[in-house]
Amino acid sequence: MDAAFREIVAKPVNREAWTPFGWLPVADTDPLDTSEVLEFAWDDVHVNRISHRRDEVARTGTGLVCELMFRHLSHTQVLMPLDVRAVVVVAPPWLAMTSPGEASEARAFLLEPLQCIVLHRGTWHWGPFPVEADSVELFNIQGRRYLEDNDCADLAALGASLEVHLGE
Repeated sequence: MDAAFREIVAKPVNREAWTPFGWLPVADTDPLDTSEVLEFAWDDVHVNRISHRRDEVARTGTGLVCELMFRHLSHTQVLMPLDVRAVVVVAPPWLAMTSPGEASEARAFLLEPLQCIVLHRGTWHWGPFPVEADSVELFNIQGRRYLEDNDCADLAALGASLEVHLGE
């Protein structure tokens, strides 16, 4: 393994662990249902289906390699794998992601099919990518003009790539 890799283990997502990065939607009967609000500063909310493939990223014997992370400062984002288990890597929105130390704040989460997550504005993210399958279909809500608001942190250039283990 490359000495620049930091190993992280993907864990099942839960409300407490996910809080720095966003929120998990709840049932409409849950008192927390209206406590969070989607934000679209450019008033350009858009719903679609996207997909990611395993061959988009490097693999190791125990997982996948996260070399790039992205974020959107103008909007929240909703993601839900529709068909297979997936893994997502996130880092807090207050980080600039310009040093290996900041990259060490990244966490990996496993998502089951139909398990929905919301990313706070500015949350750094990678994926979701499929865990076992060749591809994952994702329900996606984000700003239509996301390409104009798509910061990229090049972890490989920082010497801070992450090896994401897909199980303990």
